[in-house]
Amino acid sequence: MVSVTRAVFGDLPLGAGTVEKFQLQSDQLRVDIISWGCTITALEVKDRQGRASDLVLGFAELEGYLQKQPYFGAVVGRVANRIAKGTFTLDGKEYQLAINNGPNSLHGGVRGFDKVLWTPQVLSNGVEFSRVSPDGEEGYPGELKVWVTYTLDGGELVINYRAQASQTTPVNLTNHSYFNLAGQGSPNIYDHEVTIEADAFLPVDETLIPTGEVAPVQGTAFDLRKPVELGKHLQEFHMNGFDHNFCLKGSKEKRFCARVHHAGSGRVLEVYTTQPGVQFYTGNFLDGTLKGKRGAVYPKHSGFCLETQNWPDAVNQPHFPPVLLKPGEEYDHTTWFKFSVA
Repeated sequence: MVSVTRAVFGDLPLGAGTVEKFQLQSDQLRVDIISWGCTITALEVKDRQGRASDLVLGFAELEGYLQKQPYFGAVVGRVANRIAKGTFTLDGKEYQLAINNGPNSLHGGVRGFDKVLWTPQVLSNGVEFSRVSPDGEEGYPGELKVWVTYTLDGGELVINYRAQASQTTPVNLTNHSYFNLAGQGSPNIYDHEVTIEADAFLPVDETLIPTGEVAPVQGTAFDLRKPVELGKHLQEFHMNGFDHNFCLKGSKEKRFCARVHHAGSGRVLEVYTTQPGVQFYTGNFLDGTLKGKRGAVYPKHSGFCLETQNWPDAVNQPHFPPVLLKPGEEYDHTTWFKFSVA
């Protein structure tokens, strides 16, 4: 059984609307999601002693989400991740997007899907958010109708993304939750064991744009096919952290993508998806300046993201999986976050 409750989370400035919070609860899982950016604000899971902790970084109040912050828990789009120099060409026409990450465009631009109010509809086991992204929003062509649905099934949080376009446009949607299986506010994720089921990854240039090479993980720091303890692994390979796309075996079917185990609490997160890639990000840009829930600060490496998605800059790299959505087609992807205790 899943219960769904709704409440007011806060009011946007200048009468721009009311943000609601939806709490989904099953026996194993409790998730809070707000209508601002379809943002997951809390996710509670019990440890092996039966003690519940909130595992996602974020804020207790709406104000936290309205300040400049690193996409905590939000849905990002129209195109998640980076587009080189914020430009792409479609049918001979060049489109220029906002440059908001070094020389590149990131996560949909200055006012992406994370910074807008969505329309909610309560379901028996979850909530569906929808919005229409107008033609030309953030420089993208065509009107885009989008639906993001969160449902609970036991210990599993299921996120489904659907979209329909009036004109050919790139679409790549993901959720940008930062997890810490020891509980949000824990100082780092070094004691987490990570597995990613990928034989290849995308090397990046100094601005974090893929070089175009699809490189085998074999014999590199990116071979996470067997569990590695994150802290030791970063030390061993002298790495600042991960912010890379791992290439999954492409198919439209649900398949295993990643597993993270926290020995201290016994908590396990398994990720399954229909997407061709997952961006593994270890919170390298967190710097302890943001005050989060319960007075927590979030230093570097205090949370990790597993952003299931298409490959970064796919709109400019013809040999990457297709990222264009055409009129009459439907974008339809699902990701499953399964929590358990080992």
